[in-house]
Amino acid sequence: MDSTCVTTPFGRRAMSFGVLATQFAAQKNKKIEAVDKWKLYRSVCEARPLLGVTDRSLAVLNALLSFYPKNELSSEAGLVVFPSNTQLSLRAHGMAEQTLRRHLSALVEAGLIIRKDSPNGKRYARKHRGGEISEAYGFSLAPLLARKAEIEELAERIVSERLDLQRLRENISLCRRDIQKLCEMIAASGEVETFEGFQTRYNAIAGSLGRNSKPAELREIAGFLASLRAEVTNYLENIEKSEKTGGNDCQNERLIKNSESESISERQDLREPATVAPASTASTQPAYVAPVSAKASPQSTKPVLHKQFFVPDIVLVLKACPDISLYAPGGTVTGWRDLEVATSVIKTMFNISQSAYQDALVTFGRQGTAAILACLLQKADQISSLGGYLRNLTRKAQEGGFDVQTMLLAQLRGRKDTMEANMLS
Repeated sequence: MDSTCVTTPFGRRAMSFGVLATQFAAQKNKKIEAVDKWKLYRSVCEARPLLGVTDRSLAVLNALLSFYPKNELSSEAGLVVFPSNTQLSLRAHGMAEQTLRRHLSALVEAGLIIRKDSPNGKRYARKHRGGEISEAYGFSLAPLLARKAEIEELAERIVSERLDLQRLRENISLCRRDIQKLCEMIAASGEVETFEGFQTRYNAIAGSLGRNSKPAELREIAGFLASLRAEVTNYLENIEKSEKTGGNDCQNERLIKNSESESISERQDLREPATVAPASTASTQPAYVAPVSAKASPQSTKPVLHKQFFVPDIVLVLKACPDISLYAPGGTVTGWRDLEVATSVIKTMFNISQSAYQDALVTFGRQGTAAILACLLQKADQISSLGGYLRNLTRKAQEGGFDVQTMLLAQLRGRKDTMEANMLS
């Protein structure tokens, strides 16, 4: 069916070197093996940005392929289709005739089809007496078959670039998540200045990330984020190493507290003999008081080392003390980690001393201390010194006169009473 000669367009359409080169290429590659037309069409769709055609042009190409009677494109079976504009428009989802002609010209200019016009410009086919087509005029699909290897290579390149871009964005997302979680650990440990430094750098890098950022920009941002993540990780690793070299952190803190309590008991024991015992015994007894209390201290440290702290309900804490959410990352508290970050900010903002904070940690635990600080923040306008108030609560708890749950419930009742009074007024 397909003539080997060069064909020129009918009417006022001019011949171009691009069209001529496409025809030469189609004639040189007549012995190419048959290929599934729909698989080739999918490759054309993948390679569309590099082929310079639009999605509407591909819809017209899909309609042309639907008029090819077989599933495989083969030069032996002929590659010319000859639908009328009306039928072609129906299969192109009702595309207007002027739009259809424009996209047909675009496919010709892109080198995907060839016009094979008849002497009068009509599209038709001549048949033998046996019914076989001897000559057809319309659009030749030979360039698609001739450029099969090129189209598949372009499609593979596009897919590879898209996958690389997807992996790059995934890597950026992982880096951002890691940095945020690790910075929360730093803030929860009380290193607020270091946390703010890392957070400022992270915000500057993340702010340059756009929805339509180019791959080169994304690679640069990914490099900055990876470098920042390495710095944060190294900082936390140094903290962990320092804790290991200094021994178990929890045991060290509790033993120090016990030694302080022992020194207080020693001073109390020294004072009592001075007031009750005679002067002769008062001069000798203090030398033996300290060793006795020192021997008793290991027995008193065992239950402290295995102490189970009361963990309040975080929902109750947030209902009773909603203001704490303003100081959490992103302005919302999603768990104890966010609450501890917020309380570390409160600790710095109200100048709560490290010793008072450590006493509270030893007495109430991390979650209990965070809940207490949230309550103190809620009524900060009624408290002159949050640090002194925290010390007082810690001392009462050690004497058995204070309970975190009771404080939260009282705070919640106070909020409800205030809200009801406001509604009535």
